[in-house]
Amino acid sequence: MKKLSQYLNSDFLAAANALRPKRAKTRIVAYVESYDDISFWRSVLDDYESDKFHFEVLLPARTSLTKGKKRAMMNMLGKGIGKNMIACVDSDYDYLLQGATDCSRKIIDNPYILHTYAYAIENFKCYSEGLKRVCVQSTLNDIDVIDFPSFMKLYSRICYPLFLWNILLYRERDLNTMSMQQFCEIVRLTSFTTDRPEHSLKQLAMRVKHKLGLLEKNMPHLLPKIEEMKKEFAQLGIVEEDTYMYIQGHHIMDRVVLHILKPICRYLRNKRETEIQRYACHRQQMSNELSSYRHSQCDVALILSKGTYYKESQQYKWLQRDIERLLHSIEAEQGNGCSGNRP
Repeated sequence: MKKLSQYLNSDFLAAANALRPKRAKTRIVAYVESYDDISFWRSVLDDYESDKFHFEVLLPARTSLTKGKKRAMMNMLGKGIGKNMIACVDSDYDYLLQGATDCSRKIIDNPYILHTYAYAIENFKCYSEGLKRVCVQSTLNDIDVIDFPSFMKLYSRICYPLFLWNILLYRERDLNTMSMQQFCEIVRLTSFTTDRPEHSLKQLAMRVKHKLGLLEKNMPHLLPKIEEMKKEFAQLGIVEEDTYMYIQGHHIMDRVVLHILKPICRYLRNKRETEIQRYACHRQQMSNELSSYRHSQCDVALILSKGTYYKESQQYKWLQRDIERLLHSIEAEQGNGCSGNRP
C-alpha cells in the first residue's frame, strides 16, 4: 500500500479542503529550506492568518533530515506544488539572474514559490533602519554613534559596481574569474572603529577599485552588458543604495553588520558603566548598579537574529505583494467553485 505522503500534493490538499464545512479555514502547506527558516516564514505568514486561511510551515522531508532550497522547490514537491502547497525559499542570486538558470526560471515564473527578493533571510535581519534599535536593545543605551542607514548606503554604493560584475559573471556561467567567495572577500569590512567609521569604507573602496580595474582591463567586451544590466536592475526596482540586501546573507551579517555592531555595543556598554561608576554615591551602590546593568544586557548577535524590523523594507513589501496575489487567486477560485492547481 502506498504511503499517504506519496499522494500529498496541492490537488490532494485542495480536495481535502473542499470536504470541510464552508466556514472552515483553507489549509496551505508551506515548505521551507531549514529549521532556521521556519521561524522567519512563520512570522511572515502570521500576518495572513485569517478566518479563511491557515498556514502550516514544514520542512520538505518528514522521513529524513534532507533540507535545502532545491529540496523545498523540486525534489519532494515535483508537480504537486500549487495553491494549497507552496515553497518558501531564499532568493540567493536567482531573482537577479532573471532566468539565466533553471532554478532562476522556476523562482521567477512559478507563483507558488515565494522568495525573499533579498539574497536571504539574514539580509532582512540586517536591514539598516533597524540596526540602531538592535544596539539599544542589546546595550540599553540610546545614544547615536553612527547613522546606520547612511553607513550602509555608502557601503552599498561602493560595492555596487563590483556587485554588477559578480552577477554578470554568474549569468555568463563564469565562476572562476570572480567566485562568490572571492567577491565576499573583497567587500568585507576591516578595521572598523567607532571614532573613525569612515576608515573601513575607504579601505573597502580601494579593494573594489583595484578589482574593477582588473576586470575592465581583462574583459572589456563585457562592459556594454554591465550598462545593460544597470538599466535592467533599475526597471526591477533594484537600486545601488540597497546592494547589501542582495549580497550573500551570512557574509553581510557576520563580516559587515556584526563587524560594525560589536565594537559599537562595546563602546555603549563602557560608556554606560563609566556613568554608573561616576554617579554612584558609594561603592555598594556602584556594585549593585553594575551587576544589574550587566545582567540586563543581551548578546547583539542574538538580538539581530530575532529582529523583525525588515518588515519596513522594500524587498519585504515585494514579498507581501506576492503573498496577497496568491491568496486573491485562491479566493477567486473558491468563489468560482473550482479546485486544484489551475491558475
